Amino acid sequence: MAKSKSESKEKIEPIYVIAGEEKSLVDAECEKLLEKLVGPEQRATGLFSADPAEVSATDVLDELRTLPFLTERRVVLVKVADKFISENRELLEKYFDNTCPTGILILTVSKWDERTKLAKKLPSVGKLLSVTQPQRWQLPRRLIQYARETHDKAISEDAAELLVELAGDELVRLYSEVDKLALFANNEKSITEQHVESLIGHNRIFNAFTVIDAVMAGDIAQATRRLRIMFTEDKTAEYTFVGAFAFHFRRMFNAKVLLEKGINTPEITKRLKIWGDKDNFFAQLRKVSLKQIGSILQQLAATDYAIKTGRANAEVAAEQLVLRLASR
Repeated sequence: MAKSKSESKEKIEPIYVIAGEEKSLVDAECEKLLEKLVGPEQRATGLFSADPAEVSATDVLDELRTLPFLTERRVVLVKVADKFISENRELLEKYFDNTCPTGILILTVSKWDERTKLAKKLPSVGKLLSVTQPQRWQLPRRLIQYARETHDKAISEDAAELLVELAGDELVRLYSEVDKLALFANNEKSITEQHVESLIGHNRIFNAFTVIDAVMAGDIAQATRRLRIMFTEDKTAEYTFVGAFAFHFRRMFNAKVLLEKGINTPEITKRLKIWGDKDNFFAQLRKVSLKQIGSILQQLAATDYAIKTGRANAEVAAEQLVLRLASR
């Protein structure tokens, strides 16, 4: 992974606290920090990952004070350290007052209370890295920045928006998709919509299209069968099916609006960049009203929320949604 000039010159702190409620983002930030502090070839001797349920604060502090062997520094990592900090606050406060010059302590927590004595000491001896999941509208800009800083590649806002539509709004997964796209684009300087469609979009949109085609025909058995094939063939479908369905129905909504304004189908095809079986797309469109498409988009949003909050299993929720839509 390429490092920016600002990152390479950044001061190394004796203590880092990574705080955030989204574990995947916290873990990703932690891995990024470890890459800067201790290389993979040095981790056998330079990194100690402490399980807070199995080691004491004394063990952690002893590890920090152990002289590094074959490395510049000794890194001690305590993940999910909320309880560990609460139970060992006084010992940690003393360490914050007298850190070891060759040791680096990393603590990951879900919350970091700025009112505590420990938090007030941190700015003078270390750094707080707060990690939050960005809002959906912020994601394309984050992907543009990530592609530039990590792979020295440009990605257009349209391509980034399409990627979010197809891959979902979980930032770590989106970063992983950008990594794949950067390799796919190879020597090209920019990641384009065509790259996203070719590498990520084609199968997902095609699979979603076949399910929706059966739904529009009111064929419950065929819609269910195609949905199950979609989940079998694409192991990421539980994360991406809502985005693939929403991408299609949003395009249908926009096309329906343009049709009702009297715009002809070739112009709509050009404006909305509709590819694949265009005749079938417009055939689907004639079967539903604008109000019905709006209702479907609302149901997709509700399904997405239920899955993300743990109220529903993705595959079950997808099947229930398809059954409801097809039965109408």
